[in-house]
Amino acid sequence: MTAPLHPDTVAVHSGRSDLEALGVHALPIDLSTTNPLPDIERGGDSYEAMATGGRPPADGSMVYARLWNPTVGRFEDALAELEHAEAAVAFASGMAAMTAVILAHGPAAGKNHVVAVRPLYGGTDHLLGSGLLGVETTYCHPAEVAASIRPDTGLVVVETPANPTLEIADIAAVVAQAGVVPVIVDNTFATPVLQNPLDHGAAMSLHSATKYLGGHGDVIAGVVACDEQTAEALRRVRAVTGGLLHPLGAYLLHRGLATLPVRMRAQQESARRIVQWLIDRPEIAEVFYPGLDDDPQGIIQRQMRGTGAMIAMRMQGGYAAASAVTSSTSLFTHAVSLGGVDSLIQHPAALTHRPVPAEARPDADVLRLSIGLENVDDLIADLAQAFAALSRVEGTVASGRPWA
Repeated sequence: MTAPLHPDTVAVHSGRSDLEALGVHALPIDLSTTNPLPDIERGGDSYEAMATGGRPPADGSMVYARLWNPTVGRFEDALAELEHAEAAVAFASGMAAMTAVILAHGPAAGKNHVVAVRPLYGGTDHLLGSGLLGVETTYCHPAEVAASIRPDTGLVVVETPANPTLEIADIAAVVAQAGVVPVIVDNTFATPVLQNPLDHGAAMSLHSATKYLGGHGDVIAGVVACDEQTAEALRRVRAVTGGLLHPLGAYLLHRGLATLPVRMRAQQESARRIVQWLIDRPEIAEVFYPGLDDDPQGIIQRQMRGTGAMIAMRMQGGYAAASAVTSSTSLFTHAVSLGGVDSLIQHPAALTHRPVPAEARPDADVLRLSIGLENVDDLIADLAQAFAALSRVEGTVASGRPWA
């Protein structure tokens, strides 16, 4: 029996099985919006197959790009292999992906209740609490999932490591509490390089592919890895709502997967160095990073292969210090998003988590760092000079939470 390929090899070769037959080496991009039909009957059968969640029939047509695109399909196959899943379904954004999941497991499944484990990405938290999708949401901590399940619960949503303060949830424990209710794990921070939620019982693994999967800050996308039955339900929603990922975006993401393991390891190593430096800084009241508590329950060791490249830190000087630091860095770009080759600094409470209710919003003194591929000593020097600037701006920045 052939030994399984190493994930580094899978990242390079997955989703490319048809390239030799096509006579090409680099990934092709199919930008067609419509496709020739062999005849009325086979064209109609093809349309029905894809509109109801299936794949293009071998003797049929792809019909129309809202239903299927081969460039998108290759990326989906590649991501599914990396996530140890039967299938994956790609969308125009991470929020489009989450919306499709909620619709497919809520109203479309005759359910109107979702259990959401906090903390969550602010956009997901806001979407679930908005009522826009016709579901009621119960928010809870990981240990409260079982008590939150109702007969009409169609989905449990959890993010680990969580955005922005990187709490770790035990996926297997959440799945056990959920029982027959499917669990979706937002795996954006960990990526398939460090964590495979389906291996621990989750029904779905979701990524804001905008982040680490693409890795270069030039494409917005979302993708869900799952079994084929779930994929069919998600494709139905995608076909009706028009949430298909553009083929150029799929090409960029598929190309990005090839370097994902190398990027993630290098960024993680820099993050570890920066965490150790931050711990001893007088300007920092607390550092949030997986494993700093030595993982007493063994969750990280059990379900992850690394701790990632995201860091959160609580400033000693409160909101005024946080605001000053974001204005003083030069290598760290003050911007939302994460997971790219360049480092970013962001204030979650005022930006990505601004729509979240006050009781679940991150504190005003917390900043989030996304560590890129710059030289780690240069990144540390940039933070050091930003911290040094705090004494020069003390008292010039308004305190409090002006967005509340």
